[in-house]
Amino acid sequence: MIFRLDDKDIAFPPPELAEEDGLLAVGGDLSPARLLKAYSSGVFPWYSEETPVLWYSPHERFVLYPEKLRISKSMRQVLRSGKYRVTLDQAFEDVIEACSTVAREGQDGTWITQEMKEAYTRLHTLGFAHSVEVWENEELAGGLYGVSMGRVFCGESMFSRKSNASKTALAWLCQNSNYALIDCQVYTEHLGSMGAEMISRETYMTYLV
Repeated sequence: MIFRLDDKDIAFPPPELAEEDGLLAVGGDLSPARLLKAYSSGVFPWYSEETPVLWYSPHERFVLYPEKLRISKSMRQVLRSGKYRVTLDQAFEDVIEACSTVAREGQDGTWITQEMKEAYTRLHTLGFAHSVEVWENEELAGGLYGVSMGRVFCGESMFSRKSNASKTALAWLCQNSNYALIDCQVYTEHLGSMGAEMISRETYMTYLV
């Protein structure tokens, strides 16, 4: 069933009560306290300008174990070439803006609303949201951002302006961080090709404690 959240109480209903598509609740806000409560409960917001805030907790989670990252031979050559320079938390607002505007094949528009940009920027200021930037010379070529929950990096979005730039960001995150799990949330062919896999919600939740 779908629950309506209280405007003042930031608690979430049990995630296992989510609908088949993962939709658990509607309403509430994107305050730092509510967002952090959501992520620690295995819940994340996903909605558009035309809808109220929708909260999801999929029964199966699409995740990437850093040690299982698959890097193709051609991608290894890119990483060794020195073509790109990678930084952490140097241009968070630029990354989230690019994630909301850079066109993606097969997608029409974006789910990253202005409200979301402001909310995750607040989380970044508080030290919970992070960005990985990929630079070609001084140009932002790609990157990703997400929320850090202890051993789990909850990936929100990634973008590329140059070939393999988002893959470079993901590879850097896997190889240069201490996360046990990267939460990709829902299936994409792109991430599946890099080794991401489905796990149960129950297994996912063990990483959040």
